[in-house]
Amino acid sequence: MRLTEFRRRLREAFGADGAETFARDQVLTDLGDRTVDEALAAGTPTKEVWRTVHVTMNLPARLR
Repeated sequence: MRLTEFRRRLREAFGADGAETFARDQVLTDLGDRTVDEALAAGTPTKEVWRTVHVTMNLPARLR
């Protein structure tokens, strides 16, 4: 998954402002106690990060 698609999905799930805040501030245990931005900067594949966000935040199936 390209980063642009990942960011689009985040905006769809959390809104424009919420997506940026979520990615920057929300620490997820399944990402090694890192935020989305930290996980991506560390080289975690976007698809893996998205799956973690999707499951952790119990997002609707249509956002898979």
